[in-house]
Amino acid sequence: MFLPTLAFLFFLTSATVRASPCITFDANWNLLAFGLNGKDWNAGTQDTWSSSQFLVVMGSRGLIFYITASNRPPFDVANTTCYLSQYTNAIYAINADSKNPSSLYIYDATAKSWSMQAVDAGSFDYTSFGAILDHDTNVFYALSQGNLFSLDMGLLKAANSTPLNWIIDGQVPYPSGYVPVMALAQNHIHFLDVPNVPAGSADIFVIHYSYFQPEPQAYPLSDGSAFLATYGQVTSFFQADNTVQQEFAFIPADSSATYIINVETNTTQSLAAPTTKDSKATYFAGVTALVQLTSNGTVSYLPYLEGNTSTNIAATWASVSNLAAAAPPSSSSSSSSGSSSTASGAHSTTSPSNTTASGATLGASVQYSILVTCVLCLAAFVV
Repeated sequence: MFLPTLAFLFFLTSATVRASPCITFDANWNLLAFGLNGKDWNAGTQDTWSSSQFLVVMGSRGLIFYITASNRPPFDVANTTCYLSQYTNAIYAINADSKNPSSLYIYDATAKSWSMQAVDAGSFDYTSFGAILDHDTNVFYALSQGNLFSLDMGLLKAANSTPLNWIIDGQVPYPSGYVPVMALAQNHIHFLDVPNVPAGSADIFVIHYSYFQPEPQAYPLSDGSAFLATYGQVTSFFQADNTVQQEFAFIPADSSATYIINVETNTTQSLAAPTTKDSKATYFAGVTALVQLTSNGTVSYLPYLEGNTSTNIAATWASVSNLAAAAPPSSSSSSSSGSSSTASGAHSTTSPSNTTASGATLGASVQYSILVTCVLCLAAFVV
C-alpha cells in the first residue's frame, strides 16, 4: 500500500505550473488530460463527465484517476500536441520537452507508462508545422517549411533504441505563407484555408497513392452555404470499430461555429459554437464527443452522434465537471489571440496572428491544494 507523506501531497497539489497541456482519448474512450495543473488525469468515459463529485485515486478506484507517472515529459513547450494511435492504444506527444525538442514521447495507455523516442528531425521545423497521424498506416504526415514530411511510427507503444527519421516526401503546391489547417478522413489529408480554394472546400492529398487531387472538393451545408475560408482548429472523429475516420470537426479561430465535415456524403453540418471563445483553444474528438481545452485549462465537450442530425443540432456544450473539480481552471482570460492545437487528426503550431503560441498558466489556489491533499490522503489509505 502506498502511503504518501503530507508534505509530498501538498507539493503535488500546490505548485503553479507554466505548461502546454494536451487532451486526448485512449482507445477505450477515456478522456486523458496531460500537463493540466502540472499533472496528468484520466477523466473516464463520457458517461462520468457530468459528475461534479470527484475522488482522486492513485490506483484502480474512483471517479477520476491521477495518472502522473515517471518518465513523463514536462509539457514545458508552448505548442505540445498529442495524437492517439488507435491500433496500439498509445498516445504520441510532440513538443513536450524543451530539453529534448526533437524527441517524441509515447504513453502506453494500457501499461500506463511513458518512454522517450529519439527522432532525427533533419530539416523538419518543430516551431512551424501542421501534422496528422494516419489511422491505417500509423504514419505522421506533416507540412513544414513548404515540404511534406512523414514519420513512420510502426506499431510502437514504447520507445525503441533506434532513432526514427522525419523524411521529406516532396514540396507542397502552396505559397510560403500558408499556415496549414490539416484534417484527416478516409486516409486523405484535407487542407483547409488554402489560397485560391473556395470557401467550404478542401484541397486533398491521397496518402496511399501519395498525390494531390487536381481539384478541390466542396462540402456544402444543407442550405447551400459554406464554411469560411479561414484559419482554425480541426480534429477527426474516430470510429468505435477501429476503422478509418469519416468526419472531422472544423472550428474557426474566432470560435464562431462548429462545423462537422463528412467526406462520405461530401456535406457539412453547422452545430453549436463553443461556449468559451478562445483562439488558443485546442480540440480532440473521440467517437461521440468533441472536447475543447481552453488556454486557462477549462475542459468542455459537445456530444455528437454520427448520422443523427436532429440530435446534433440540438446539442450544447457542457463542462467536463469531474475534471474541473479535480483540476480547476485558472482565472486568466480565455479570449486571447494566437493559437496552438491538440488534435486527433491535425495540428498546427502557428497561426496567422501569432507564430508562437504561449503556454497556459495553470495553477490551483492554496485552499484547493489543501482540499485535494486531504482527498489524496484519504484515497491513499482506502486504496
